[in-house]
Amino acid sequence: MESPGITVSPGIYDGISARVVESLGFEMATISGAAVSNSRLGKPDVGFLDLTENVQHARHIADTVDIPVHADGDTGYGNAMNVYNTVERLEQVGVASVMLEDQDWPKRCGHMEGKSVIPAKEMVEKIEAADDARTDPHFHIKARTDATAPYDVEESVRRLNMYVDAGADMVFADALLSREDIEYVCDNTNAPVWVNMGYAIRERPTTPLFSINELADMGVDFVSVPRLITGAAVRGMQEALGTLKESADTGELIERPDQTVGFEEYTDLLGLDEYNEMEQRYASDD
Repeated sequence: MESPGITVSPGIYDGISARVVESLGFEMATISGAAVSNSRLGKPDVGFLDLTENVQHARHIADTVDIPVHADGDTGYGNAMNVYNTVERLEQVGVASVMLEDQDWPKRCGHMEGKSVIPAKEMVEKIEAADDARTDPHFHIKARTDATAPYDVEESVRRLNMYVDAGADMVFADALLSREDIEYVCDNTNAPVWVNMGYAIRERPTTPLFSINELADMGVDFVSVPRLITGAAVRGMQEALGTLKESADTGELIERPDQTVGFEEYTDLLGLDEYNEMEQRYASDD
């Protein structure tokens, strides 16, 4: 929060993706609620993931890495009292911050059509509850608004400033449509600004793509890249399994080691050596 420059926070959805992000030197990672719903349930991000599943999954991810992990609290799963419970439980499992959004429930992925938002006053109450629920001053709250789609960017900024006054530490206006929209949010809100980028997505994302340097020049503080790792994982699985299917159909051995990581690289990523050393340390002489 206090470091200069812009921070890139890749989207993650499980322990392995979190370890990969950390191993490559990223300073933090963001749990993508959409990616968790996609990977854990095999369903689109339209409100199927519940609080218990979210908290349990966040616990495992936060336990896996040492870098800060940013959680997705969706709408808080109800009213202000539910938000209090959501923040309390997520803070307890070790994530560093949480995003709460002002969509109606069931929420939708920010880049889907048909979004609607709750009254701004109701969201203010939720942010106040979130602020009251946290016990660690270093645990941060990110307020998200989806008001640009049903209204306009001016309404998004009006809401974000209300949420900051209510206790939010960071802000995010989803699905902005232009450079001018991003600059308007950065210039007119009173907290660090997040932006989502759809890098490497084949279909053109809702928000235009800009380089990290361009975003920094606009005044963006955090860049989340939620869809990159899930898209890459699906493509990798399709290619590797396509090779297996070809081998099964032809009956011939087809070796494509370039499509996977090696066994040692994989076990190193998981920290197997550490567990082997622990096993030896506690083994009896017999």
